[in-house]
Amino acid sequence: MMIVRRVWHKRVWSSTPRFLYPYTTTTPAPASSLLTAHKLPFTGYTNNSIKIKIESKVGWRLFSSQALADEGMSGGIVVDVPLAQTGEGIAECELLKWFVKEGDEIEDFQPLCEVQSDKATIEITSRYKGKVAQFLYVPGDIVKVGETLLKMVVEGAQVPILKHDGTENIYSHCSEGEVNKSTTCGVLSTPAVRHLGKQYNINLNDVHGSGKDGRVLKEDIIKHAIQKGIIKDSSGFENVDSGDQFLRGEEDCLFVPAELGSQCDDKTIPLRGFQRAMVKTMSMAAKVPHFHYVEEINCDALVELKESFQNNNTEPGVKHTFLPSLIKSLSVAISKYPWINSCFNEDSMEVILKGSHNIGIAMATPSGLVVPNIKNVQSLSILEITTELLRLQQLALANKLNPEDITGGTITLSNIGAIGGKFGAPILNLPEVAIIAIGRIQKVAHFADDGNVYPVSAMTVNIGADHRVLDGATVARFCNEWKKLIEKPELLMLLMR
Repeated sequence: MMIVRRVWHKRVWSSTPRFLYPYTTTTPAPASSLLTAHKLPFTGYTNNSIKIKIESKVGWRLFSSQALADEGMSGGIVVDVPLAQTGEGIAECELLKWFVKEGDEIEDFQPLCEVQSDKATIEITSRYKGKVAQFLYVPGDIVKVGETLLKMVVEGAQVPILKHDGTENIYSHCSEGEVNKSTTCGVLSTPAVRHLGKQYNINLNDVHGSGKDGRVLKEDIIKHAIQKGIIKDSSGFENVDSGDQFLRGEEDCLFVPAELGSQCDDKTIPLRGFQRAMVKTMSMAAKVPHFHYVEEINCDALVELKESFQNNNTEPGVKHTFLPSLIKSLSVAISKYPWINSCFNEDSMEVILKGSHNIGIAMATPSGLVVPNIKNVQSLSILEITTELLRLQQLALANKLNPEDITGGTITLSNIGAIGGKFGAPILNLPEVAIIAIGRIQKVAHFADDGNVYPVSAMTVNIGADHRVLDGATVARFCNEWKKLIEKPELLMLLMR
């Protein structure tokens, strides 16, 4: 239910005693000035009309329990655009970048910004056609679901009528000229200036703005910081980037060699996005009792198979690697040992054997470690797996993975050999009960039964397992089955559907 009230500005008396407007403390005009024919002697009652001049302005304010709309300065309605729920269990997101600027005219469904949760990167689009009025966050800020990202001025017909839920949460917009300049109605500033103030722990309400209508400028921040002793002079701001430059990936580790004996400052880097999610996931996984099973696999036949695929490749843009064949053979081995492809519910003490083989592939990206998964591998060919793997790799590098791409995994494969190393001890990706790290394929010397030495393309695999669900014997039998399919890939022809 909407509450509608009429507002009189610069009035001598209120037109309604029920709702009092907060800005009524203006100096009333002298009573004598209200009459066009004044200073006349009283001659008795008359029916003649008297003109009364009242300098007033009538405005309308719409209030709802959801506090979403108000009158804009250009005749439209100012609406709050909140961060919507981007996925199940997501409570907050990091704002990565804005696609629009304050003052831009935007259309329905036009992308506004890009945010990143601990599961995916998502574009937030506009529900309205209108004009961007104000940003409330700058890139790098953490925004909780439901909080307002920005304010827009839209036509009133676009704003839905919201039902009253019994909780009054009134928002009132102060337009120019409604109150005298001494009344504070939020500090005018750009996102870059707000970020600069936040960086130096400066409350913008304490800064005297020298811009139009009291807008706080960068120079005002510098002057205030010098007066308060936060910095000695403005040179401390010369190298400060008040825009949206935030540290990512390998670019974070650029250090300039210091002169001998000079002091090197520490650098604090907040964890965001996938790195933030990895902290939570690994902290939980560290509480689970792990055990690891290590095996060496002869990959001579796999090397020949990959070369044959590549030599007979007719698909443009497709490059065959070892990984799709390993993924498919893993799925076939899982069909024989389904407990490897399960998850554990600690609350109900139940093990759920997953019907789909959604095999996750750990990928290192500039934004951190991410594990998208290939859905229903048991129903895909090696070529289809190759194509889907390429799609996920491209999206991961561009930080464009969808929530569906990184949820629903049933087992994880970590190809550490693609970067370097022949051995790794992986940690579970809960609630999965198994994870496999594969090292690089390299030539090693093996001994034949007659004592002769011959070269072998060998790969070391390390299976990490949840010991609450899996035992060593089950993992060993599963690994033997997978090893057989890798060393003799022709057997896949007998078992694939």
